[in-house]
Amino acid sequence: MIKSPEEISLMAESGKLLASVFAHIDTYNLIGMSTMQINDIVDHFIVHNLHARPASKGQYGYAFALNASPNNVVCHGMPSHTDILQNGDIVNFDITLEKNGFIADSSKTYMVGEVSPAAKKLVQITYEAMWKGIRAVRPGARLGDVGHAIERHARLHGYSVVRDYCGHGIGREMHEPPDVLHWGKPKTGQTLKEGMVFTIEPMLNQGSYYVHTEHDGWTVVTDDGKLSAQFEHTVAVTRTGVKVLTLRDEEK
Repeated sequence: MIKSPEEISLMAESGKLLASVFAHIDTYNLIGMSTMQINDIVDHFIVHNLHARPASKGQYGYAFALNASPNNVVCHGMPSHTDILQNGDIVNFDITLEKNGFIADSSKTYMVGEVSPAAKKLVQITYEAMWKGIRAVRPGARLGDVGHAIERHARLHGYSVVRDYCGHGIGREMHEPPDVLHWGKPKTGQTLKEGMVFTIEPMLNQGSYYVHTEHDGWTVVTDDGKLSAQFEHTVAVTRTGVKVLTLRDEEK
């Protein structure tokens, strides 16, 4: 689970490239675009502009460069030519990138055009909850501290935290130990140590946290049909705290 400074430096390079992918998506007006169009743009940009590999493509038999999860889709949504983004939608793009043998993982929920105040609030609080978790990361802290910080912020604003999916260690493999739960009790769980690298990727629902997978075997949706949002960063535990390896320019 512990990465060397050299390995973390390589992961930071992957993370920097991945941040530039989201900056590229930011240049598009998403209204009227299909999620497959976005997938193809991202695939081409990673391969031809960044000379890297879309790490999700071929992983577990998945055929695409990203997950596109709109509105009540919680995660693992597959891009489609017929899934057209409309004014008022929210959509999460979850993207992984591998460069020099190391993988970075990040996601961002986009608000398409003019969204409702309720949808905007969900997106904002989900983003804040991710950062609450990130700021709990330091040597000697526990994974339960991270999950508690996220869950507390979500519940404070009336949202539930999806429990079926969690963050994970990452490095040469997309999924490594430990599991990073987005709920928990302070001072419980694994102790964090310098050199650990993992994702923090809370999914918050407007309604209950119950979800189910659709018949395609991938797409996860809320049971009650209400909206879900997600944000994700890959982070490294440093000697004094935490470094976000996938930090985007607008967050600096």
